[in-house]
Amino acid sequence: MPIYALDHIQLSIPPHSEDLARAFYVDVLGFVEVPKPASLGGRGGAWFEQGGVRLHLGVEPGFHALKKAHPALLTDDLDGLTTRVRASGCPVDDTQPPLDGYRRAHVLDPFGNRIELMQKM
Repeated sequence: MPIYALDHIQLSIPPHSEDLARAFYVDVLGFVEVPKPASLGGRGGAWFEQGGVRLHLGVEPGFHALKKAHPALLTDDLDGLTTRVRASGCPVDDTQPPLDGYRRAHVLDPFGNRIELMQKM
């Protein structure tokens, strides 16, 4: 059976950092927090959605951000979104060469997780 869709992406965050995660993923990137299932509620972390994108943040003891691994999120306002990320104090690298048909930038969340933002040209 072929794979036909992506259900969600999970990124790791340090213990006890959910409020900082909410500030970035909700207030800066525009996600909406959704309740985790009761069976997973005691593990910490948070789940977010925006449109058809579902992002799960899981608590990882001994957390360290990976340098290359990242989700790539599509936006229709790359400039506006990177402005909001910069205003939050998080780094933006908008010197990335365009890919065929896309402008793009890499941003780091408050924990150092790399996120690629892409806009169709």
